[in-house]
Amino acid sequence: MELQNLLKVCRNIILIYVSKSPRKLILLYCIYSKEWIKKLKRGLDVRYNLISDVGAYHAAKLLQKQYNLIYINLMFNDIGPKGGELIAKALHKDTTLKYLRMTGNKIENKGGMFFAAMLQINSTLEKLDLGDCDLGMQSVIAFATVLTQNQTIKGITLNRPILYGEQDESTVHLGHMLKENHWLAELHMSKHDVKNCGLKHLCDALYLNRSLRYLDVSCNKITHDGMVFLAAVLKSNTTLEVIDLSFNRLENAGAKNLSETLTSHNRSLKALSVVSCSIEGEGLVALSQSMKTNPILSNIYIWGNKFDEATCMAYAGLIQMGRLKPDNTDVEPFVVDGHVYLAEVSNGLKKHYYWTPTYGNALCHSSNAGFSLVPVGQQL
Repeated sequence: MELQNLLKVCRNIILIYVSKSPRKLILLYCIYSKEWIKKLKRGLDVRYNLISDVGAYHAAKLLQKQYNLIYINLMFNDIGPKGGELIAKALHKDTTLKYLRMTGNKIENKGGMFFAAMLQINSTLEKLDLGDCDLGMQSVIAFATVLTQNQTIKGITLNRPILYGEQDESTVHLGHMLKENHWLAELHMSKHDVKNCGLKHLCDALYLNRSLRYLDVSCNKITHDGMVFLAAVLKSNTTLEVIDLSFNRLENAGAKNLSETLTSHNRSLKALSVVSCSIEGEGLVALSQSMKTNPILSNIYIWGNKFDEATCMAYAGLIQMGRLKPDNTDVEPFVVDGHVYLAEVSNGLKKHYYWTPTYGNALCHSSNAGFSLVPVGQQL
């Protein structure tokens, strides 16, 4: 009854957030709020609960009633394929929702197919997150196919699908989609098993694409050979502003390829993340040098690589001269016995993707720089 009483007296709420609460409490909210949510609320955030397919049924009912919800966060709620089907079908007629997070719900290939079908009909949704949902090859290809025609979706997350085979088939289809799609601004393909060949297909598409601003290919199998293709396309592509290459094996050769392009050609990229990319001092220093001649590159994230004294001196110098702002990188210099070292700070492109702190500003720009630089969809 506590939540029911709260809802009666709170008349100006724009976002309801319920964390780690019993399933009955979540269902109480879903049922009770139907009568007045259309006048009072804009967002519903029930992440990290256990509403399961039963709660998904009530969430679908909310969407079917055409309430003024523009944001729903259902991430990690034990929703399966059936619940995914219910929500996807409810979005066929919805005309208000702009941002849906289904992250971590195992809707699998079957549920993914229903969401792909929904995108053929829905003309309102701008941002969809299906990361860690156990999507299959079939559903990923279906999304790539649908997005060649969909003109509404501006950002989509397809992280960690369950793929089999070594041919980069899904990446080939997504590359073809980028050639045809001129509206998508944000694409997340983390943990997608992308290799150098797959990255080449994406880069070939980026010669033609003029809408994509944020490309996330972190946690893949890309090496320094793949950086040859990316460095080449960055010489002519003037749209990409944020690239996340974290947790790939770029090494010094890959970092130097990027630094050469950033030094002499590219003047559009604003943020680059090469966290934990097996880069040593030579490559890291090369990237720091590119910042001295490139006035547009403002954010760089390098933690998890192999720092030597030259690296520490280079980035400490950038920070001290004001070229690299402390909020725009994930390292901070300190001195011990006359030697400069770098410590990690909690800044990054998407530090709060899976969690948000219980203190301070959960949407802090320094911790979520990617979403700040490319504000796609409704950010609540």
